[in-house]
Amino acid sequence: MHAAGAPPVTVWPAKWEGISAPRVSRRYLSIRFRTSFYSQSENHHYSRRSQQYWDKFYKLHKNKFFKDRHYLEKDWGRYFDDEIESSNGKVVLEVGCGAGNTIFPLIAAFPKLYVHACDFSAKAVTLVKSHANYSSEKINVFVCDAAKDDLCANVVPFTVDVVTLIFTLSAVSPCKMASILENCKQVLKPNGHILLRDYAVGDSAQVKLHDRNQMISENFYFRGDGTCSFYFSETYTSTLFQSAGFAIVDINTYCKEITNHSRNITMQRRWIRGIFGRS
Repeated sequence: MHAAGAPPVTVWPAKWEGISAPRVSRRYLSIRFRTSFYSQSENHHYSRRSQQYWDKFYKLHKNKFFKDRHYLEKDWGRYFDDEIESSNGKVVLEVGCGAGNTIFPLIAAFPKLYVHACDFSAKAVTLVKSHANYSSEKINVFVCDAAKDDLCANVVPFTVDVVTLIFTLSAVSPCKMASILENCKQVLKPNGHILLRDYAVGDSAQVKLHDRNQMISENFYFRGDGTCSFYFSETYTSTLFQSAGFAIVDINTYCKEITNHSRNITMQRRWIRGIFGRS
């Protein structure tokens, strides 16, 4: 779907399920874990002030920028639904909840869910609380920088069935990602899962940022509004989660080729999707 007044786009194919992702330029595929790389990421102006820029983002756009993410219930519904009839539903934690575009569709689809939701932007948390479908009986939402603040201060340890990281890890410096995963592990039940969806290497947005010299460090960029974005390869993602003690249940790259005929351009959109289990 395109914004009002924007030129129409043609999407083809809608999905490339079961097909290997197209080849990506080697400049995007390195997964070296270098101290200098991490230091460069963390000390960059936009990385250090990421919370400030995301606050500005939500103050400007409110809840109008992102569309509701209904694909979670379709792709991963079995992780949210109860397999047996019971009065108690599963418990989900959304890390990086934004304006609630993930949690509200999930609660509508799975009414038994109880949801914890956090974001390091206070503006985002305020937007969730102001949503017409917000209920304090169903949602515990709080401000938290999951890279440094203890999630167990707001969520009882080992009580969460599923943690969702939907375009969350890409917004932070690569050196903070392992801390976020370790934090999530402290609230996940044994045999609980993390569900990940994020940007993949070679995505057209990365190519544009790279060509504009907006790279902070390897596969990590700043946008024009000051927010940041990291682009994941399957190998990098696997290494990241395995190093944090998670087992890989599934990981793949989702690709969509979008052609804008009025501008005569074709864009390769790429996302990483993964399911990771806590042992």
